[in-house]
Parts: sequence; structure tokens; C-alpha cells
Amino acid sequence: QVQSVESGGGLVQAGGSLRLSCAASGRTSSTYHMGWFRQAPGKEREFVAAVTRSFGNTYYADSVKGRFTISKDNAKNTVYLQMNSLKPEDTAVYYCAAGPRPTRSPDDYHYWGQGTQVTVSS
Repeated sequence: QVQSVESGGGLVQAGGSLRLSCAASGRTSSTYHMGWFRQAPGKEREFVAAVTRSFGNTYYADSVKGRFTISKDNAKNTVYLQMNSLKPEDTAVYYCAAGPRPTRSPDDYHYWGQGTQVTVSS
């Protein structure tokens, strides 16, 4: 059973930065493709970014491209999401996920963390 724990969320003003971390059990980040998703109140969970397990290829939602960066450290079994130039519309619970396919669909990720709240004030 894969377990992951997100951290790094908080309250930040618009234009600020946060770095989220996802510490996973075992060799998750080198065994599975890793993704970040977010869910705002009353909205569906949406794709933010993904990184592939072998070559570390990265993919981003258009809404965060150029502002967010996903990375991973396989030695620490940790995945990061550096978020810059934050906007109020980035406010959501952010989830780390692991799965066999690096897609934009939450259905392709089998293991999820508990989430961390990010709130961006205007």
C-alpha cells in the first residue's frame, strides 16, 4: 500500500510563492508516475502537474504553466510543487497522487495523499 503525505500549504498573498512537498512510502516516486491535483470548494478535482517515473518528463495544466514547477527527488522519495506568482483562483486543497499512467485524469492515479490547503488572498 502506497502512502503519501503532503505538506507546505498555507495562506499567502497574491503574487507570493509556496512549495508543496509530498513524501511517499517505499520507492513510490521511481515506481509510479506522480501528479498534483487540486480541488476548490464546489468544483471537481483538476489536474495541475505530473512527472514521469523514469525520465522525469513534466506536464502542466495551462492555468499553471510558467508559474508552477513539479520536481522529484527519488533518493528522498519526495515530489515537490513550486508555486510562484500565486493567484486567488489557485486557492484549493492540493493533493499528491501516484499511478501507473502520467495522465491528466484523476482516475489514472490509484494512491492519494490527504491533501494540503492553499489559500491565496487578494
